[in-house]
Amino acid sequence: MNKQEVYDFLEKNHIEHEITEHAAVYNMEELAQVQLPYPDRDAKNLFVRDDKRRNYYLITVRGDKRVNLKDFRRKQGTKPLTFASPEELEEMLGLIPGAVTPFGLLNDARCRVHFYIDRDFWQGSGLIGVHPNDNTATVWLKAEDLVRLLRDHGTAVDIVALD
Repeated sequence: MNKQEVYDFLEKNHIEHEITEHAAVYNMEELAQVQLPYPDRDAKNLFVRDDKRRNYYLITVRGDKRVNLKDFRRKQGTKPLTFASPEELEEMLGLIPGAVTPFGLLNDARCRVHFYIDRDFWQGSGLIGVHPNDNTATVWLKAEDLVRLLRDHGTAVDIVALD
């Protein structure tokens, strides 16, 4: 699914959303230079795998948070974790580094990637800002709508407290 297909998918599913087009960004520091309407609602996404390359996870937190993979592993009961390779990212989610997003899970036809999202997104407005499978825009939508779309797709989703 490319950027326009993500937009069309949201329209087809009657998901209220807002789009901010911007220059390509490859990390949170570059995104901080972009004028965003909801800068406290942008998401940071980590695509990781276990040491046996059997289980893959997408972890999504607010942009100002750090994720300690050892703590995550302990709390979620996974094997040791490391970042997946760009080749694994392309193969499983059809994405490139810098464009990692929960919308990439819609490209995972076999639903091999388990999604973990920080429950902080449900605080306040409930908005989350994520790339539309392309790092030249941010889509703002309700976190609950994003989770519903992914669960309807067949993706395993856990809403967790991530410090």
